[in-house]
Amino acid sequence: MRLFICSVFTLFTLSLTAQKKVLDHADLERWNTIENPLLSPNGAYVMYSLEQGEKDQFLHLKDAQGQEVFHYDRASKGSFTYDSNFAVFAITAWKDSVLAMKRRKVKKKDMPKDSLGIYNLNTRQLEKIGNIKNYKIPEKWSGYLAYQLEELEAKKDTLKDSAETKKPKKKKEKKVGKKNGYHLLVRDIQTGQQDTFKFVTDYTFAKRGKFLAWATSGENDSANAAIYVLNFDKPTLTKVHEAKKATYAQLSFSETGRHLGFVVDADTTKVQLRPRELYHWEEGMNTAEKLVDAQSLKNDLRPSANEEVRFSKDETKLYFGLAKPPVTKDTLLTEEEIVNVEVWTYDEPRLYTVQEMSLKNDTIQAYTAVIHLNKKNTLTQLANATYPEISLTDKGNAAMALLINSTPYELERQWTGERARDYAVVNVATGSTKKVLTKVAGRVTLSPKGNYVYGYNNADSLWFTYHIDKEKYTPLTKGKVFYDELNDSPTYPSPYGFAGWTEKDGALLLYDRYDIWEFNPDTGAAVRLTMGRETKNVYRYVPLDEEKDFIDTSEKALLSMFNENNKGSGYAAYDFKAKTLQPLLNGPYRYSWPSKATLANTMLFTRESFTEFPDLWVTDLNFKTPKKVSHANPQQEEYNWGSIELVTWTSLDGIELTGMLVKPADFDPSKKYPMLVNFYEKSADGLYRHRAPSAGRSTINYSFYASRGYLIFNPDVQYRIGYPGESAYNCVIPGVTSLIEKGFVDKGNIGVQGHSWGGYQIAYLVTKTDIFKAAEAGAPVPNMISAYGGIRWWTGLSRQFQYEHTQSRIGGTPWEYPTRYLENSPIFNMDKINTPLLIMHNDADGHVPWYQGIEFFVSLRRLGKPSWFLNYNEEPHWPLKLQNRKDFTLRMAQFFDHYLKGAPKPQWMERGVPAMEKGINQGYEFVGEDGGK
Repeated sequence: MRLFICSVFTLFTLSLTAQKKVLDHADLERWNTIENPLLSPNGAYVMYSLEQGEKDQFLHLKDAQGQEVFHYDRASKGSFTYDSNFAVFAITAWKDSVLAMKRRKVKKKDMPKDSLGIYNLNTRQLEKIGNIKNYKIPEKWSGYLAYQLEELEAKKDTLKDSAETKKPKKKKEKKVGKKNGYHLLVRDIQTGQQDTFKFVTDYTFAKRGKFLAWATSGENDSANAAIYVLNFDKPTLTKVHEAKKATYAQLSFSETGRHLGFVVDADTTKVQLRPRELYHWEEGMNTAEKLVDAQSLKNDLRPSANEEVRFSKDETKLYFGLAKPPVTKDTLLTEEEIVNVEVWTYDEPRLYTVQEMSLKNDTIQAYTAVIHLNKKNTLTQLANATYPEISLTDKGNAAMALLINSTPYELERQWTGERARDYAVVNVATGSTKKVLTKVAGRVTLSPKGNYVYGYNNADSLWFTYHIDKEKYTPLTKGKVFYDELNDSPTYPSPYGFAGWTEKDGALLLYDRYDIWEFNPDTGAAVRLTMGRETKNVYRYVPLDEEKDFIDTSEKALLSMFNENNKGSGYAAYDFKAKTLQPLLNGPYRYSWPSKATLANTMLFTRESFTEFPDLWVTDLNFKTPKKVSHANPQQEEYNWGSIELVTWTSLDGIELTGMLVKPADFDPSKKYPMLVNFYEKSADGLYRHRAPSAGRSTINYSFYASRGYLIFNPDVQYRIGYPGESAYNCVIPGVTSLIEKGFVDKGNIGVQGHSWGGYQIAYLVTKTDIFKAAEAGAPVPNMISAYGGIRWWTGLSRQFQYEHTQSRIGGTPWEYPTRYLENSPIFNMDKINTPLLIMHNDADGHVPWYQGIEFFVSLRRLGKPSWFLNYNEEPHWPLKLQNRKDFTLRMAQFFDHYLKGAPKPQWMERGVPAMEKGINQGYEFVGEDGGK
C-alpha cells in the first residue's frame, strides 16, 4: 500500500510539473519590477510601486510585518513625511488610455494631468488633488507640503492670492506656463488648509528649519517679479526681493533656513554676458542684500545662474559660481555668410568631437567662489582658469579645498584612456594656493575634516595620503597588494576601493581583495580588521547614516559579505572595540545593499536567486527574524522555470575556470538538449542573480529560454594581453566540450549569443570553429584596424585607448603590433565562417561605430553566408524603446528556434522585410502562413 501511495504521489507531482506553462513572448508583460522602495522614517511602513510590463505602476503601502495597509493603481513616486504620519504620491492616467488618446490625435493640452495622493496613516483616509505638475515635502521636518498646479491660464477670482491682498485690477490675466510660472499651493497637511501663490517659477523648503521660499515671474496685478520667504513658526511672509523684470536662479536655503541665497538677472536687454547678481537674505532682514555684481567684481566674470548656490553647514560661508564670459557672435551675419567648418588641430588638448559633446558644459562653466558671511561678506575666488575644478569637504566647513586641473594631460587621454590631473590645495579664507600633486591618474580627494589629500595612484598601484599642514606625502600600501589581483588588461590595475575615514580623520579604512584594513594616515601602519582571505569571504563596509561622513567606531559596523567559492552572500557585524566579527545572515542568495530607516533601527533589503525574485524584506540591525513584505511575481509558480549551478573546467592555457549552467525545470540527464552559450567577460559571481522574463535590449533571457527547453552556458574568460580572440577560444570552447562530454548536450544544436565585447568574441569564434550551429552577434567589431580609428560618439572620445589599454587588450598601436590587429580581426577570416549569423547594430550606436556591423554583414553577404542584419533606427548601442526590444527578443528567439529546434523559418528570414514594408509588415509569420511560401 505504501508503495502504491508513493507511486500515485510521484505521478501526481509529475502531472503538476507537466501542467506548468512554458514562457512565451506575451507572458513577458505579466512580470513586475519593484520601483522606488522606501522605509518610513520611523521604520513602521514600507512603500513601493510595482510596475507591470513596463507600463502602469501600482503603489503598495505595507506595515513592517508585511500586512497591506493601502494600495492604489496608477500611483508612483511615493514619499513619507518626516513624522511618518502621511504618505504622498503621484497618480497618473492609465498608459493604455493615454496611448488611445494619442491615436485619436488628442491635443497635448487636453491630455490627462497627474494627481496628488495624500494618505493619512493615522486615520487611513485618502485625499486626491488633481491637475498636479509637481510637489515637494520638507526633508527633515513635517507639517506642510507644497505643490504646483498644471494650470493653463490664471482664471480671475478662482484662487486666493495670499502674496498680495490688494484687490486685483481689471485687466487681462497672464497665461500660466513654463515662462511665467504656475500656481503654488502651500498646504497644512494635517488640517488641509492651504494658501495659493501665482506665477511661481521655483520653490524650495529648508532642510531642517521651517521655511519655504519661492520665486515669481510677476504678480496678478503688476508686472513685478519677486522672491518670498514664508516662516511657518512665526508665521510671517516676507518679500525679500522685487524687480520689474527679473529671472531668478539657484534659490537655496542653508540647512536651518536662516539664510537664503539666489542669483538675479534683472536685465531687459539681450546682451550675451548677463549682468547677474548674487543676493543673500538672513532671517530678520526685510529685504535681501546684494553681495556680488559687475561693479564689485571689476572683471569679466559674473555670478553664474547654472552653478549651485550652497551654504556651509555652519552657515558662515556662501559658495557660488563665477561664470566665464561667453564667445560673442556676430549677430549681423546672415545664414549665407556664416562659415560652418570644423577645424581639428593635432595638438589641442581635447579632440574636437569631445569638445562638441562638452559644448553645453563649456558654455556655462563657472569658477567656484565663496562669500564669508561672518567676515563682512568678504569674497574669495577659489577656482580659476588654472585650476577650474574644486572639491569641498566637511560639508563646506573645512579651511582648505582641493583644486584640480586635467588640461595638461587631456591630449594623451586619447590613447591612454586615463585622466591624469594636477592637484593643489586652496585656503578658503585667503585664496592662497599650493600645488601638492602632479600628473596623478586615479581617485584623489580630501579627507572628511580636510586634514589630508588622499587617493590611489594608478601608475604606482598604491594608496597614499598627503598631510596638508605638514606637507608630508605617505605611501600607505607600498609593497602590498591593494589592487586588482586578477587584472588581465594592458592597463594599470584598479584598486578595490575604500570604506572611509574614522572620526576626526583618525584612520583610513581600505579594501584588499577580501578584507578591510585600518591604516594610520601619517605612518602607513596597518591592521587587518577582517579575516576573509582564509575563507575567500569578501567583506565591505555598508554606510547606514547618510548624515555622517565618517565611520563611527563607537558603534558596530554593518558589513556585506560575498564568498568567492560558492558565490553566496550575506551580512556581518564588526565590533571595533572588541575587534570581533559576527555573521548575521548568509546563504545561497544574492543580498542587496540594505538601507536603514532614518529614525529607527529598521532595515530594508532584498534577497534573490535564480529562482527567487528580489522581493523586499524588513528586519532589525541584527537581521533577526527578517520578514518578506512584498510578493511581486506570484505568477512565476505557473511556469516551468529551471535551475542554475556552478560548473568548472580547464582552459587550453591550463587555467581553472568557472561558469554558470542553467538547466530546464524538468531536466533529465539521459536526454539531450539544445544549448545556448552566452558570455561577456566574467559572470560567475552573479550565480544567484534573478533573471525575470523581460524584453532584453542586448542578450538572451535565461529564464525565458530555460522554460522553453534550452540549456544556457555562461563561461568566464581569462584573457592574455594581445590575444583576446584566442583567449576567448581557449576558455569558451573547452567549456562547451566539457559539457558535451556529460552527455546531455545536443552537440549538433548549440548556439552562441553576445553583445558588444561579447559580439566581437562571437565574430572571432565563428571564424575558428564550426561547433556552433547558429550565432547572434550584437554590435560586433570585426575589424580592429578600422575600429581603432573610430569615435565613441556618446562621449566624443577616440577609441584608441580601448585597443591599447583597456577592454580590447591589444596592448599597443597598429604600427607597434600590426600582426595582433590582423590576427584578432575576424574580417580577415570571413571565408572560414560556416555558422548562420544574426547581427544587430543600430545607426545611433555611441559605443561601437555601426559601420563595424555593416562591414561584418556585407562581407558575409559577399560570400553568400546565411546572415541577417537588424538596425533599429535612431537607437543607441542597444534598442531602448519597448517595441524595439520586444521585436529583437522575438526575432532572436525565432532565429534560434529555427536552427536549434527545427522550428519553421519566419518570413523575415526567408524574404526579408523590404524597405517599402518597414514598420508595416514585420514578417513574424512562419513560411506558409498568411499567403507566404
